[in-house]
Amino acid sequence: MEKYFGETTPKLGFGLMRLPKDCFGKIDIEQTKQMVDLFMEAGQTYFDTAFVYDSGESELAAKKALVDRYPRESFTLATKLCAWMGEQNEKAAKQQFFISLKRTGAGYFDYYLLHALQAGNYQIYDKYHIWDFVKEQKAKGLIKHWGFSFHATPDILDEILTAHPDAEFVQLQLNYADWENSKVTARENYEVARRHGKSIVVMEPVKGGALAEPPAEVQKIFRETNAEASFASWAIRYAASLDGIITVLSGMSNLAQMRDNLSYMKNFKPLNQTEQIAIRKAQEIITGIKSIPCTGCHYCTAGCPQQIPIPEIFSARNQQLVWGQLEKGVEEYQNSTKNKGKASDCIACGQCENACPQQLDVIHRLKECASCFDKA
Repeated sequence: MEKYFGETTPKLGFGLMRLPKDCFGKIDIEQTKQMVDLFMEAGQTYFDTAFVYDSGESELAAKKALVDRYPRESFTLATKLCAWMGEQNEKAAKQQFFISLKRTGAGYFDYYLLHALQAGNYQIYDKYHIWDFVKEQKAKGLIKHWGFSFHATPDILDEILTAHPDAEFVQLQLNYADWENSKVTARENYEVARRHGKSIVVMEPVKGGALAEPPAEVQKIFRETNAEASFASWAIRYAASLDGIITVLSGMSNLAQMRDNLSYMKNFKPLNQTEQIAIRKAQEIITGIKSIPCTGCHYCTAGCPQQIPIPEIFSARNQQLVWGQLEKGVEEYQNSTKNKGKASDCIACGQCENACPQQLDVIHRLKECASCFDKA
């Protein structure tokens, strides 16, 4: 018998948000199929997508690479309803569920989530009666388990879980770099969810890929502790070692990442005491680095009137802040803004800040980037 909901679920989840792309910028279905095969052969079962990922292409990829090729009972599939992004009303928001069913061909969803609840949008799910709608679909057998993904503060999480105690799980951003981050409030959100008795699906364990290449001082600590372990493995195993975890989502983008993740998660072992000490040292170092904590989700760019590639600009600036690579940062900035908006083109409309799951002061950060990159 499980001590908590999802205890026996394999602890590596395949996040379908950052799938490999071909030379035309489309999802590489053949490589995705190979990744799915490796994942399934290793005994992993949890796949995660969303209505809005890649403008729906992620759900279609799930059908082609997974649903059409494996018995339905051999895997679990999660997707999400986003009631706040774009031009939405109650009818359109609810219709997302049925579109997702058609796109994936899954017949039902094992896990269904209200997507990316934040301070500026979580009331919309009440306004559109989405909570009741999801429970109606569960009663019809079209949803097995339901919950929500969350990007706000612990007081709001407590409010939501108090109002909706029948939510079965919460998806939270948990990684060792953000554990004590005052804006992400990872530890506090985790503690609120567990206090309410909720199991947790972990998102962004590698912080949008940043922890796969952590700062040099952190790399040194990890190498000294275990020279064979990849840097990503430290991040994923850290999250999976927490109590109450259903699975840890990794947005793998190629076969190499899949093979690496499976090498230590197929037979997952929690971090030992020595490894926990190394993590604490890494956290102390990262706390002292003034980088831009962007995860590259691109929620900010969907409605940008200036078509500014905000995550790419922040990545270029982090090349300078974290690695001291000034010229490489300039080169990345020039490449990412070619035929697109520059940092200095920001009109401070605030759309990006309302959409940002990390609660970043995007407008101020863009001004800083403009002063570095857009000098006359």
